[in-house]
Amino acid sequence: MAQYDVIVIGSGPGGYVAAIRCAQLGLKTACVEGRETLGGTCLNVGCIPSKALLHASHMLHEAEHNFAAMGLKGKSPSVDWNQMKSYKQDSIDANTKGIEFLFKKNKIDWLKGWGSIPAAGKVKVGDDVHEAKNIIVATGSEVSTLPGIEVDQKVVVDSTGALDLPKVPKKMVVIGAGVIGLELGSVYARLGSEVHVIEYLDAITPGMDAEVQRTFQKLLTKQGLSFTMGAAVQKVEATKTKAKVTYKLNKDDSEATIDADVVLVATGRKPFTDGLGLEALGVEMSPRGQIKTDGHYATNVKGIYAIGDAIDGPMLAHKAEDEGMACAEGLAGQKPHVNYDVIPGVIYTHPEVGSVGATEEQLKESGRAYKVGKFSFMGNGRAKANFAADGFVKILADKDTDRILGAHIIGPMAGDLLHEVCVAMEFGAAAEDLARTCHAHPTYSEAVREAALACGDGPIHS
Repeated sequence: MAQYDVIVIGSGPGGYVAAIRCAQLGLKTACVEGRETLGGTCLNVGCIPSKALLHASHMLHEAEHNFAAMGLKGKSPSVDWNQMKSYKQDSIDANTKGIEFLFKKNKIDWLKGWGSIPAAGKVKVGDDVHEAKNIIVATGSEVSTLPGIEVDQKVVVDSTGALDLPKVPKKMVVIGAGVIGLELGSVYARLGSEVHVIEYLDAITPGMDAEVQRTFQKLLTKQGLSFTMGAAVQKVEATKTKAKVTYKLNKDDSEATIDADVVLVATGRKPFTDGLGLEALGVEMSPRGQIKTDGHYATNVKGIYAIGDAIDGPMLAHKAEDEGMACAEGLAGQKPHVNYDVIPGVIYTHPEVGSVGATEEQLKESGRAYKVGKFSFMGNGRAKANFAADGFVKILADKDTDRILGAHIIGPMAGDLLHEVCVAMEFGAAAEDLARTCHAHPTYSEAVREAALACGDGPIHS
């Protein structure tokens, strides 16, 4: 029976980061993973493969729509779908093998198999039971489907199935206008599919800044996606090659149907804790199936901790990573802290969408006095030269102190541009601090500075 200081269950972004940080801090560490490769959902069937397809399909879009205007003449490229999937798999392999290398470098034992916790301080993997002073549950999340809809991964697929379709469908219906549905819908629209999105709410990307939501939907519609908003899907009838989706409009209860070659169910995710034995141990759970933890990621059972998608909070890989590091550092006797007010969110379509901190709607609801600094990418020289002038940067700052409260960007490289605002917020910066920071010209980042200037005396190029 092996004995460890820490056993981490799950090797996704939260789990592998927690394991590496534990090992770096001198704790004897093992990580349990039942997949053939490390990296969890994110690296294997989530973040990495979807970004590979988004990148490839965006290159196709550029070739079809912008190359000729730049003087790049020639026949438009054709899509070799199997080769594109091979490229996607190469991206997955490079990343998962990288995690395996890091485990070896940091002397972390990979316990291959699915883990359970028969008792506090014990982890069972296969027929073997290992002892650990501390156990970190980092089992992530799984797809949450609609009642009565059967996902066969052929005609009716979830995000995993959508990444590996045998061919590009002529017509795809996406149920759910959240991040996953819009990213994968965007991929197939660029590849030639007719994509129709059905959303229960009246706005896409629930929880985001309303102005960003409206602009984003207009741009996606311009790219060929169509939307039915405020509609509840009633059923999906599938044959071997087709599907019929029946939905009801919330405003008048009228029913309608739409046919598709493939239906993507993208209605969110839920914590994955099956088979761990948490109920028998008496680990407290929330009504939503999340593991309850305190401010140090400890459950009510001594020696058992939990992080990432398995606990409360946004289901984001980087949130799980931060929690993994903080949990590990806490076990090593440090005093870590995660600032949940500065957790960025990004949608990797084109244009990208990035947000951090409060939205205008949240500030209004809380009664906070605020000001808005906004700048359009139409005023950014680099964006105009690169056919990327759609969208804007919006910075929200306290009306009296000028302290940055949130930022919302829709435009080129939004996910990267957002992080200077994240750093500024972490240091409690004012919008003026960003506005007085010299930004290289010509860069997209100048739009961030201009939005910060707009919180004061006004931007220069607007």
